[in-house]
Amino acid sequence: QVQLVESGGGLVQAGGSLRLSCAASGRTFSSYAMGWFRQAPGKEREFVAAISWSGGSTSYANFVKGRFTISRDNAKNTVYLHMNSLKPEDTAVYYCGASLTLIATIPYDVHYWGQGTQVTVSS
Repeated sequence: QVQLVESGGGLVQAGGSLRLSCAASGRTFSSYAMGWFRQAPGKEREFVAAISWSGGSTSYANFVKGRFTISRDNAKNTVYLHMNSLKPEDTAVYYCGASLTLIATIPYDVHYWGQGTQVTVSS
């Protein structure tokens, strides 16, 4: 089992940057593919970015390509989401998820979720 705790959210102006972190418990973190998803009020949870267990493969939603970067540090049991050029439409609760699939790009493939961290982008 994996427990996930996100941090790094907050209020930022449009065009600004944030770095989200997701710390995982357990010795098997490196066995899991990791992903970031987000959910805005009244909307379904949607895929943002994903990374394979080794970090060798990544995938991004079209709306964040070129702006967000996912990375992981298996020695620290942590996955990151670097967010640049933030837009008001990026406002949402951001969740990290752990998956036993090769790379998780849909919520259905996520086996463990964190509690989420709020990101608010003001215009």
